[in-house]
Amino acid sequence: MREILREVGMIARALDSISNIEFKEIDLTKGQYLYLVRIHENPGIIQEKLAEMIKVDRTTAARAIQKLELQGLVEKKDDETNKKIKRLYTTDKGAQAYPFLKREGDYSNAVALAGFTEEEEETLFHLLQRVRRNVEVDWEHVKKGNKRDY
Repeated sequence: MREILREVGMIARALDSISNIEFKEIDLTKGQYLYLVRIHENPGIIQEKLAEMIKVDRTTAARAIQKLELQGLVEKKDDETNKKIKRLYTTDKGAQAYPFLKREGDYSNAVALAGFTEEEEETLFHLLQRVRRNVEVDWEHVKKGNKRDY
């Protein structure tokens, strides 16, 4: 069997490394840009949903969000109906960073898919979605304290 996940991992690490270097100029460190982009694209998202979307545990998400708050890029606001719920929004400073982050993401996407036909891109997208859905089953299972049966 081909080591497909190794290839996916190498791609993800390379792009993450590039982003971490390029985003230093706007004071974003390891992976923070993921949170900022998702919050900007999903205003009012709650921390738990954000963690689920990015596929990290709640503690990791909480730390990253706290750092973004301290940098003035993200703010928490009370939910209008349930004061226990905190909703996440980008600040003006965070919103100003978004176009730069979006351009980088679009550029990386274009570089990664150079030479692909539209049909190949569509096929790859759908195949990767299937892979993600398969992995999500195990992710949910392990996240709940269970072990996978190898």
